Amino acid sequence: MKKSLCRILTLTKRNILEIIRDPLSLIFTLALPLVMEILFYFIFHNLTEQFEMKYLAPGIVVFSQAFLTLFTGMLISLDRNTSFLTRLYVSKTKSYEFIFGYALSVLPITIAQSILFFLVGGIFDLSIFSPSLIFAILLSVVTSSFFIGMGILFGSLCNEKSIGGISSIVIVGQSVLSGMWFPLEGLNEGMITFMKILPFKNATTIIQNMVLGINNSFNDFILPLLIVLAYTVVAFIVAITVFKYKMKEK
Repeated sequence: MKKSLCRILTLTKRNILEIIRDPLSLIFTLALPLVMEILFYFIFHNLTEQFEMKYLAPGIVVFSQAFLTLFTGMLISLDRNTSFLTRLYVSKTKSYEFIFGYALSVLPITIAQSILFFLVGGIFDLSIFSPSLIFAILLSVVTSSFFIGMGILFGSLCNEKSIGGISSIVIVGQSVLSGMWFPLEGLNEGMITFMKILPFKNATTIIQNMVLGINNSFNDFILPLLIVLAYTVVAFIVAITVFKYKMKEK
């Protein structure tokens, strides 16, 4: 167990260094959602409460996490085409150690995203700065794990040329099916139910309700959290299985 943990931490450190060597991707992951947060607030916040900062900031936090699918997938797909992973395949490193090494290296980005977008949101709406904000930031690690898991899965399956197109499915899903850009009142019950069984809206609901306040513990927090966790566990199990299969191919 100790040796396994050491290998995971070693891989995590190496992956963090690789991320730092590509600052443009890191800047894009932080800058684009930040521009959207500020721009959409100024344009729409007087038109609908959906774009008031207390709703918009938590939504942007989760929306930005969808880009981690592309970010993580690209990191793995590029490594798969180098001799780095080929050398490690013949070592004692297990597939789950690879997976957690990649996942842990991306988590600091999640923390940075959450702090940045909540900080900017709090400048426009001071009500965001409350004790519950700390829990919202911690929960963002949970919600981001789903997107990281999907990125690891896509990166294990696709090359760097196709990872962008595949990852865009998750980004579009978070944008369209989370309900962050439009009120749900205008949708029919079937569509609302469909959105509620997917992880996208549930991830947004968890963070928004932690900032706004929880009225119903089960519906506002426990159920959405369980759904996101279920999708996350499945994503990581499938990613580990696929990665292990790719290791055997090598």
